Amino acid sequence: MSWIQNRFEEGLIVTSLDWALNWARMNSIWPMTFGLACCAIEMMALGASRFDLERFGAGAFRATPRQSDLMIVAGTVTYKMASRLRRLYHQMPDPKYVIAMGACTIGGGPYFKHGYHVVKGVDLIVPVDVYVPGCPPRPEALIEGIMRLQDKIKRETIAKAAEQKVGEPVPAGA
Repeated sequence: MSWIQNRFEEGLIVTSLDWALNWARMNSIWPMTFGLACCAIEMMALGASRFDLERFGAGAFRATPRQSDLMIVAGTVTYKMASRLRRLYHQMPDPKYVIAMGACTIGGGPYFKHGYHVVKGVDLIVPVDVYVPGCPPRPEALIEGIMRLQDKIKRETIAKAAEQKVGEPVPAGA
């Protein structure tokens, strides 16, 4: 008989705080409605009943950045839109995540070569967590991207990183 046996109430679950927080964040992702071009139609289809994003805990599309924790950038990002995109990103509460959806969002698409107004990748504007390639990517591909984001959220920790010496590179994932 161990010393901890019969010390807790029936049905009490003891777990790590990281696991509990990550489980809650992973199953309640609220994406922001932010479509820029043709990829936005595929993003809208994802919210419909055929693909049922609710089963992944990410179906409540919000219209304001202050209520969302995921920005799905879907479409061509121009220099004129880049400052507004960055402003919306900074208005989102922490922790916040970004999914880059489509060839135009990831690398400028076919417009970058022949147009002076297109940003070559949204990762120059905001940090991107998951890339979903395609032109335009199918809703199933965006579901896969959301599942990869959930895997990333599952591995996060709230612990402080070990102190780094001056000039020492920070390890990946810290």
